[in-house]
Amino acid sequence: MAGLILVAGEALIDLVPSSEAADELAAHPGGGPFNAARTIGRLERPVSYLGRMSRDRFGQRMEQLLVEDNVRLDAIVHTDEPTTLALADVDPQGVARYRFYTEGTSAAGLTPEAALAARPNEVQIVHAGTLALVLEPVASAIEAVIERLSRHALVLIDPNIRPDVIADPDAYRARLERVLAMSHVLKVSEEDIDWLAPGRRSVDAVRELLDAGPSVGLLTRGPSGALVITRTAEVAVPSPRTKVVDTIGAGDAFGGGFVAWWHARGLGRDDLGVIDTTVEATEFACLVAARTCAKPGASPPRLSELEAGVLG
Repeated sequence: MAGLILVAGEALIDLVPSSEAADELAAHPGGGPFNAARTIGRLERPVSYLGRMSRDRFGQRMEQLLVEDNVRLDAIVHTDEPTTLALADVDPQGVARYRFYTEGTSAAGLTPEAALAARPNEVQIVHAGTLALVLEPVASAIEAVIERLSRHALVLIDPNIRPDVIADPDAYRARLERVLAMSHVLKVSEEDIDWLAPGRRSVDAVRELLDAGPSVGLLTRGPSGALVITRTAEVAVPSPRTKVVDTIGAGDAFGGGFVAWWHARGLGRDDLGVIDTTVEATEFACLVAARTCAKPGASPPRLSELEAGVLG
């Protein structure tokens, strides 16, 4: 592939309780798409981040991290509104739950006009999702970008559902259905499925979502790895054993790892029909996610930290 990977969505700051003192918070740059973009950059694939970022101290720090991780900044839209915040509550098993502070902040305010004007032209793969499919006007902006680019690019959608932020579930489901109709890969967690199809068997629920358009579903299952699901088959992919520090950014690293592997091999949409190839990409994605869990906060591995030859 000669083109680049475009990651579209929010960048924010995760406020995580300090391990030394329960009443102290550590600020970690995050946001699903931001984490995915850094993952792809650290895996040394060409990537651009499309999102709205504040000129405040947090925003400047996040841009600095993108530069350090070889992520292009030419699709960023700047604002003087403050950086979006997420308060993370990490349980004894290292699993994080979030409460978001979004009103009047940077991530939510991306407009369709600004997003379409900022998008690069040479996009081969699009990765999008999380809060950017919920909040307005950014949700309409991401939908417009996907509509424009899906005519030639492979599109991966990661809903990464945060129920507390979804004020209108019916409107959200309708948008997700529209976006999936333009997409090729759906990455969902078991928690996503529990919200989207409560009481349904996970594999059946994913297949119903594939009916909307995608060729492949990637169902992440935490320490149990992932399932690659098509309309006619399913393959379990185990996760490498690792000592979990926390799970912050693991799902984002998984999605970033998948598209990085796909891009490194010059694959396109038609190659999704070969399930063995998709399974191999998913094995790599599970490795990247596991290595992310071994560090505090959303800190995906660099290509140099992985075994030689795993990406290309």
